[in-house]
Amino acid sequence: MAISSPFQPNPAGKNSIAPLSKFSWPWGITIGYLTLMLFVPTLAMLLKASTEGPVNFWRIATSEVALSTYDVTFVTALLAGAVNGVFGTLIAWVLVRYNFPFKKILDAVIDFPFALPTAVAGLTLATVYSNNGWIGALLAPFGIKVSFTRLGVWVAMVFISLPFVVRTVQPVLSELEKEVEEAAWALGASQWQTFWRVILPPLMPAVLTGVALGFARAVGEYGSTVIVASNIPYKDLIAPVLVFQRLEQYDYSGATVIGTVLLVISLLILLAINLLQAWGKRYA
Repeated sequence: MAISSPFQPNPAGKNSIAPLSKFSWPWGITIGYLTLMLFVPTLAMLLKASTEGPVNFWRIATSEVALSTYDVTFVTALLAGAVNGVFGTLIAWVLVRYNFPFKKILDAVIDFPFALPTAVAGLTLATVYSNNGWIGALLAPFGIKVSFTRLGVWVAMVFISLPFVVRTVQPVLSELEKEVEEAAWALGASQWQTFWRVILPPLMPAVLTGVALGFARAVGEYGSTVIVASNIPYKDLIAPVLVFQRLEQYDYSGATVIGTVLLVISLLILLAINLLQAWGKRYA
């Protein structure tokens, strides 16, 4: 059976996407893969959580420990995403607009959090930021403690989510036409005005996309945060660790309740970020 193409030539010589009118192997494989790897596991989690009943579901989802973990998880992840949105864009700018020795090495190091096992990342961060560590020893005289605190959770989230912003912004920044910036300068705009009014508007959707991806990665992080945090309730215990603790207690339905709440809140926050991104594209 021949594989039908989703593209059809139009009179102008360009390809247009044709509506799906018959079975296509790529379409069937896509739906089958998404069903097996995404839809079925999500549905199974929701069905398992529903066995608790509405009253018990609400009791587990809104318990004091659970509410505390939501605060630590989502607020810290949003702060990590916001910081990476600024510094990730700055790093992408330097990599695109500047030439310097060992630039390719620095560019490759950006992907280091992708390749490094999260448990190793957590162990490294806990060691470096401990009171006797290289960085922690410098902060200790000021009364700043990072390892085994909520601040350490934030550092771990920043570390593992930074590449998402850099790799999302970098290609968009590379395609921006410098002639537009030069025209702005010729019309008397300062460097700050050029960046704010000419460069940032087309760059903002990519920045928000990177922030959203980094936020989603930080919310689900477990390996590094479980090591760099003390995992004490009401202090720095995150929701994924609470799910694991419920599983250790053989409370599978309770774990799926917490997981369902995480899923719903994450989807709502990502929806808000996507709406903000669409608004930015509209008024850019």
